[in-house]
Amino acid sequence: MAYTQEHYEKVREAQKRSYSPYSNFKVGAYLRTKDGKEFFGANVENAAYGEAICGERSSLVAAISQGYRPGDFESLTVTVDADKPSSPCGSCRQVINELCDDDMPIYLTNHKGDMIETTVAELLPLGFSGKDLNI
Repeated sequence: MAYTQEHYEKVREAQKRSYSPYSNFKVGAYLRTKDGKEFFGANVENAAYGEAICGERSSLVAAISQGYRPGDFESLTVTVDADKPSSPCGSCRQVINELCDDDMPIYLTNHKGDMIETTVAELLPLGFSGKDLNI
């Protein structure tokens, strides 16, 4: 499925669920499965900064906890309120690499509606995951 206005509207709605009192950097994530199910994520911060979770990972964790497995995902859309779309952090890239197909599209957006399309493999070239262990 190609990027649509629906992706943008849904990811912006997910972003409203962000709990980011420390950074005030609200991130929303909209994950779509190959069978059409939708999962939403938002960053959730904590006073112990290392205990925060990003929007991208929260959407994937929600899907996995509902029974979805690596390879079941069609696309991931991420949004931020910044002058340009932001790329997922290193931790998110690793989790995305583990759970998603290398050619799965990732749509990076911002509050102005700008969009950058990339893939899992482009986000983490030469990444290492369970795929490398033949799992």
